[in-house]
Amino acid sequence: MEELDLILESVKQDMDAAVKHLDHAFQRIRAGRASTTMVQDVMVEYYGALTPINQVANVSIPDAMTISIQPWDAKAINDIEKAIVNSNLGFAPSNNGINIILNVPPLTEERRRDLAKQAKSEAENTKIVVRNARQDGLKELKKLEGVSEDVIKGVEADIQVLTDKYVKLCDEHLKAKEADIMKV
Repeated sequence: MEELDLILESVKQDMDAAVKHLDHAFQRIRAGRASTTMVQDVMVEYYGALTPINQVANVSIPDAMTISIQPWDAKAINDIEKAIVNSNLGFAPSNNGINIILNVPPLTEERRRDLAKQAKSEAENTKIVVRNARQDGLKELKKLEGVSEDVIKGVEADIQVLTDKYVKLCDEHLKAKEADIMKV
């Protein structure tokens, strides 16, 4: 019985991780407003090592359409600017010698549709990961010996309930993100 609980818990953890990854992916998809999460994955070459931007600079949002990046080391400003350009975020950084300013352009209707498609793609990929976690759990169940078929059928049903729950959760997150993207 303990093995069954471990399999069920493992499946649940994998599905939780998939939904957390989806949330993280959705944070990177901008919805027309400036957010520090838009640049959080930018890696800056700082003294020969790739370092996250938030470890070499203060990233702030002075208004809804602007991201301000103030390096703690003034010598790093050009490296930060280069990293932003190379990250293909679609921003044209302006450097005033003290700060780097990123202006977030308003989204066009076409760009909003593209972002909604990107969000849908992320959600579909997450659903695939959830279903793969289900498959892995079912494979582990098949390997067990000395457990009655009725007990295995019950755990299979529990895994399917979990799968349905997490697929529905993905759909809800997608619906909320699409509404956020399409809101003008």
